[in-house]
Amino acid sequence: MHVLVYLTCETHDCYILSFSTQIFGGSNGDKDKRYILLLGNAGMGKTSLIKKLCLDWSRDCLPQFDFVFLLDGKQLSLTEPIFSLQTLLLNLSSYAPSCMDPEAVFTQILAAPKRVLIIFDGFNELREYEMLLQTQEKDLVTSLLKDSKAQTFAVKQLYSAILQRVLLPGCTLLLSTRPRGSALQVLRRTDSLLEMCGFTSTNVETYLTQYFTDPALRASALDCLKSSSYLRLLCWNPGLCRLVCLVLEQCASLEVLPRTLTGLCHQVLCLKMEKERKNACAEAQTQTPGQSVQDKTQILNSCQVKNLNPVSFSVHWRLCNSLTNSHFLFPRTVTDRTFLQTLPFQLGAKGRRRPQREELELTQRFVVGLLFHNRTELQRLHLHSERTLRDVVVSKQASVIKHLEDLSYSDLSPSQVLEACHCVYEASHTSDESSRNSGSTQLVTHLAVNLPEFLTFQGVPLSPPDVFTVQNAVERGGAEGRSFCLDLENSLIQICGLRCKKNNPLCVSLRACIADVVALWEQLEQAGETGLLQGAVSTFKIHPLRATQVCHIEHLEKLVKIHVHKRLSNSQSESILAEGVPAVKQLHKLEFELGPEKGPLALPKLWELLPGLPNLQHLDLENCKIGDREAENLANALTSLCSLEKLNLSQNCIGDQGVKKLTATLKDLPKLHCLSLYSNVISDEGAESLAAVLPQMASLTDLDVSYNKLTDVGVESLGASLRNCNEMKTLRMWNQCIPYGVFERLQHQDSRILLN
Repeated sequence: MHVLVYLTCETHDCYILSFSTQIFGGSNGDKDKRYILLLGNAGMGKTSLIKKLCLDWSRDCLPQFDFVFLLDGKQLSLTEPIFSLQTLLLNLSSYAPSCMDPEAVFTQILAAPKRVLIIFDGFNELREYEMLLQTQEKDLVTSLLKDSKAQTFAVKQLYSAILQRVLLPGCTLLLSTRPRGSALQVLRRTDSLLEMCGFTSTNVETYLTQYFTDPALRASALDCLKSSSYLRLLCWNPGLCRLVCLVLEQCASLEVLPRTLTGLCHQVLCLKMEKERKNACAEAQTQTPGQSVQDKTQILNSCQVKNLNPVSFSVHWRLCNSLTNSHFLFPRTVTDRTFLQTLPFQLGAKGRRRPQREELELTQRFVVGLLFHNRTELQRLHLHSERTLRDVVVSKQASVIKHLEDLSYSDLSPSQVLEACHCVYEASHTSDESSRNSGSTQLVTHLAVNLPEFLTFQGVPLSPPDVFTVQNAVERGGAEGRSFCLDLENSLIQICGLRCKKNNPLCVSLRACIADVVALWEQLEQAGETGLLQGAVSTFKIHPLRATQVCHIEHLEKLVKIHVHKRLSNSQSESILAEGVPAVKQLHKLEFELGPEKGPLALPKLWELLPGLPNLQHLDLENCKIGDREAENLANALTSLCSLEKLNLSQNCIGDQGVKKLTATLKDLPKLHCLSLYSNVISDEGAESLAAVLPQMASLTDLDVSYNKLTDVGVESLGASLRNCNEMKTLRMWNQCIPYGVFERLQHQDSRILLN
């Protein structure tokens, strides 16, 4: 089960509506959920949701649990073997009150583990859970089961035992983390997946309304935010929305609002330092006259960035921590070689680009942004002289430019291309127009010229700021006379971002989720935006289509119906779709890869939609549990596919009756040249049905019936029929039931008969 979790706003905090029944309780008679995974990027409100759940429990809103324990991932640093399950739950659990009778409480916990909820928070990546799910030594498991009160275990061993259901096997587990890293073992155990979604535009306005209690300041902040498209998109992240509000409080005194993430965090850092500087000045003024000037100077200098504790930020300190760390790379003592090692897209030991942790990626992005920042602003945060800072910045700018220009964008993964777009955007937009230098312009031009023409972000979750950054890179490419084909499938892009892409005249084709695209078309139709609708319909592509989920076929069925009926609804779209949907007409290859479990669920819909794909050339139905009945349905659907050239029915359950039904249709397909029936259950009777129509299949060049149930009788009939098929190039029909002497003789008679 996959549930999207949306946040609403209450004063300055992310406040989550109580929906504990949906999280923990089974719906429609399903069993209760006992292993729940909560995913969300930094700042999305995972910890706020967990706090709300704990608050709900304290108010008796979670009656199914007698005990709730919150365990922090940071406690894994406690490596001493001095803990027991009892001390872990009753002493180390966050928010746990002091227990008057721990023995009695622990006895109650052991007696009814199904009444216990254990929440794991503070884990940065999924792979941290994966490490805890590695099989433990038998002696350790025996010790844990024998005496869970013994204080001889490390926190990691106890965490691992809980996650693997060695301890408290009936309890409910809620695991919170960011969606990074592989998690095969976690996902196998999970029976419910929750995903934190960001603020909508309405949520952002509500947040600002609650944040700014002064009506005049609120109106000014809303106006400023509306004029800054990138800041408005950053507010999609609740944590960043708080930072934006901090800056908007000072909008009256700011000449220009930040236009990048670097600029936003730099401004917050300056505000924090200004506050500490005022506190330091007040402290210096309270010193006695006998104290030295040097002591007062040290107090004032303590608010420089090198002495600023990033943890002191009350809002989203990880971002400011990354920004502060990037400042530490500016001293002259940091060599160019050391500096280069901090830049993104470093090669691993085998020449592969290493994936980075989120904090490191942010630091790297900030490094690039700060190097091209307004130098006067940078001077405020450093003790360097103006000349020294200039020399350091110029040197490191040159290193960054060379490093990014040496990249081969075609060798980068989709997520790395996205990060490159972010880095260049930060470099070119962090400073204002007057202070922009040739170095940042050089980076922008290089990205625009070298960005791959086929730009894929398939499988990379794109946030609204990501969409904005890619849009900016595409527009820069357009200024260089280029156009792009975008693939946004499985990128979780929202409708507003999809609309942004569709409106771009430089995007000659775009791939995205069919359901999202159809929803966009309907939205444009309802708004009466005929021109945009026409452009959106004409640029959408689905070829080649690889269906791996039942919903993919359901979405395709909906698109085919639009194509067949030539309308979205009963309104004006009829003229726009008078020629049908171009994406459907241009679909030449369909790979049905749902497997034997999910395949049968979607096959009925596939039979219905196939006649609506008259230009289909390649249909792959391998390993979909197609039997004789399904083969008959397929045969009926194939009558409309006059352009079909390749049909793959390998590894199914098609028998003699199924082949007989198929051959009646296949002989009439004028362009079919490749047919695979590899590894089915066809016997001699089916082989004879095939042999009878082979001479009539004039376009067929390759036939594979290997690994069926043919005997020498079946292969003899096919071999005899092959003599009348001049266009046939290969016939594969070997299996263990055929005597080798028979097969060898047939090969000698006709070299087109192959062993494998």
